[in-house]
Amino acid sequence: MKVLVIGNGGREHALAWKISQSPRVTEVYVAPGNAGTAIDATNVPIPVTDQEGLLEFAKANSIDLTVVGPEAPLVDGLVDQFEQHGLKVFGPSKAAAELEGSKVFCKNLLHTANIPTATYQSFRTAEEATRYVKERYPEPDDAAAVVVKADGLAAGKGVIVCDSRTEALEAIDRIAERKEFGAAGNELIIEEKLVGMEASVLAITDGETIITLPAAQDHKPASDGDLGPMTGGMGAYCPTPIVNEAMMERIEADVLVPVVHAMKRARRPFKGVLYAGLMLTSSGPKVLEFNVRFGDPECQPLLMRLKTDIVDLLEATADGKLSELEPLEWDERPSTCVVMASEGYPGDYEKGRVITGIESADALENVKVFHAGTKLENDQILNDGGRVLGVTALGDSISKAKLQAYKAVKEIRWLGGWCRKDISDKAIDIS
Repeated sequence: MKVLVIGNGGREHALAWKISQSPRVTEVYVAPGNAGTAIDATNVPIPVTDQEGLLEFAKANSIDLTVVGPEAPLVDGLVDQFEQHGLKVFGPSKAAAELEGSKVFCKNLLHTANIPTATYQSFRTAEEATRYVKERYPEPDDAAAVVVKADGLAAGKGVIVCDSRTEALEAIDRIAERKEFGAAGNELIIEEKLVGMEASVLAITDGETIITLPAAQDHKPASDGDLGPMTGGMGAYCPTPIVNEAMMERIEADVLVPVVHAMKRARRPFKGVLYAGLMLTSSGPKVLEFNVRFGDPECQPLLMRLKTDIVDLLEATADGKLSELEPLEWDERPSTCVVMASEGYPGDYEKGRVITGIESADALENVKVFHAGTKLENDQILNDGGRVLGVTALGDSISKAKLQAYKAVKEIRWLGGWCRKDISDKAIDIS
């Protein structure tokens, strides 16, 4: 069969790489892809925003299954377009994708379904939000443990954690007045800052059956020790010891099952990846956000460990036959993914710098370098984004997986390339 993967990030490279391992698959295309997918699959120069172009390619090339990687085309209704033309596609509908496309919609749904989350208020203007903060925290130096979030999609960066009134007002100004995140800031949310350990729990669902994947832990802040500005994710590892069997059962019962039922009641049945970003608080797990696709970088360490043919999983989801699938098989070894980024990220950065050493890193045992922001030019690999590579490794323990990943990182060089040095340390500290 022929499979089309839509997207150009590390998640899409991991998907294409894993799909290409299926004995059922004869050809994997990636649109538009990157330098890594050009090696492991066939790139197609169609941007994710070109719905008509993607649809025509799928029809002209008799694509048997399309896998939509990033959130933007899901929120824009690409799945609906493909299904209307009788094409098999993995991912949620436009209506279901609003779970990620609008934080206001998500929070309202969580509240209605009695799913544990932070208390919140939503606002349509900077003036309303500013008035709320000033009334709640009347003194300029008041402590204000809140999180200010842009309502729409902002590539993982429209969330600002605040500890003072001044920081909260500045966050409102950035999101709703200066529109640093564009139209995503047309509405915003102010919610209580939750305290605890973060975890990412991804599940595959066809709207009836839910298959929960091993829990992972992302590292959103840019700098070691979880300091610095928020990013799209600087690394992840899987599984995380903070989610034991009892905690996973609680997450399934209190979060995953209720949200699938709530989406069905809202006439937005959900099919695809349901990604719960959670804070494990002293009173139990609470939802920070929902995403409607594989996380990036969580996808990379997850797929390094998956032994089941992923095509069987994706196709059963699209066909509504997950209940017929055998239990998933996993490599018992943990995995760690370290994201290497461009100098300046998550702010401004320069593109077009030559990257060396990827082949040497890939040659190391139990290592796979997934490309994110890269492109091929004159047989050279250049940086072409903020997050550039996801260096991923398996190991007999989390500490050994970390050691192997950073051993591979040392092989790779480009001007200004950098990474966090503490990915997975939280797990090592716990264990």
